[in-house]
Amino acid sequence: MTTVAARVAIVGTGVIGASWAAHFLRHGLEVVASDPAPDAEERLRADVAGIGADQARLRFVADPGEAAAAADFVQENGPEREDVKHAVIAALDAAARPEVVIASSSSGLLPSVIARGAAAHPERVLVGHPFNPPHVIPLVEVVPGERTSEAAVEAALAFYTAIGKRPIRLRQELPGHIANRLQAALWQEAYSLVERGVASVADIDTAISHGPGLRWAVLGPFANQHLSGGPGGLAHVLEHLGPPTERWWRDLGSVTLTPELAATLVAGVDEELAGRDPAALAATRDAVLDQLLAAKTSHDLP
Repeated sequence: MTTVAARVAIVGTGVIGASWAAHFLRHGLEVVASDPAPDAEERLRADVAGIGADQARLRFVADPGEAAAAADFVQENGPEREDVKHAVIAALDAAARPEVVIASSSSGLLPSVIARGAAAHPERVLVGHPFNPPHVIPLVEVVPGERTSEAAVEAALAFYTAIGKRPIRLRQELPGHIANRLQAALWQEAYSLVERGVASVADIDTAISHGPGLRWAVLGPFANQHLSGGPGGLAHVLEHLGPPTERWWRDLGSVTLTPELAATLVAGVDEELAGRDPAALAATRDAVLDQLLAAKTSHDLP
């Protein structure tokens, strides 16, 4: 399997694909991009320019197979639909060299399902799920399927590491992988708290962004729990706070995303942001994240 890639194929150039393209370009790789939308190249170049990546090594082709044939690594970013994935993966599998990894950015589909589109080489298909936006957030979840080879997994881990990512390998494929499942658990309780009238949307955002979210941005939940236990560490926390935590688990809300609840959540966000420009807010968020990541890099953090 190819571990050192000089040219990457980006197939699907929406929000995630454009962000991936910018990240690859920033790390000196050549990018061959493809997307069937009629204005895809124009949008891609505008998005990459907006992120600030040099487009000298960016080429756009209409045929995804042509992009894959020229690549040392393929990053697929199509819609989250099995039929679409299978059609795209089939074209990529037929065109790419046998040793080239085909990684899907899928946020929830199982790699074993995605790989059904690869008639020739299903062993080189896996999920390489970034966290949005890929040009800022280091995390990539590498998820092998039932037929994925160890060589493909190792090649993907090595490739993502070489371009400044922080890849983790899942030992079992699950819908939503790891990070999205953890987010979904928090969202479930956050939505329930709003539905029950316990707190407003803005209050919940404040509770996270000015509370535990600050610590989570530095260390993960287990490491933070360990530090909160003093000399006894995690063992002390589990002994003394484990029983009440279990009682809280039993009291967590079970929520259904009804049209009424969705409307309440949307209205709450509108009120919280009070007309602020989402694009400007996202740019500010990303700038702060860049500063945070620079600070993390300067310290010896796990």
